[in-house]
Amino acid sequence: MIVRSLVWFVLGIAGGFVAAHLVNKDPRGQELFAQLDSRIGEFTDRMSDAYHEQETRLSRLIDDAKDAAGTAVDTTAEAVGDAAAAVRTTVSPSD
Repeated sequence: MIVRSLVWFVLGIAGGFVAAHLVNKDPRGQELFAQLDSRIGEFTDRMSDAYHEQETRLSRLIDDAKDAAGTAVDTTAEAVGDAAAAVRTTVSPSD
């Protein structure tokens, strides 16, 4: 069963190459392939642009998240330092 499917698959690929070769010999076929190539090029360019836009957008979000996390850490450290100073002042014996 698998061998039969594999044979049909290979025959389909070979038939596709033969058909493409025959179509490419005709000027209309060459024009068809040129249009197809152009459309595929446009598609890949659009996909590449969209990928790079999304990559830039995600990089900005990550940078913003890092900045927010850094600010939160700094604020927390400052609050802990203030609280520790207040506890020291309250707990330390008066002169």
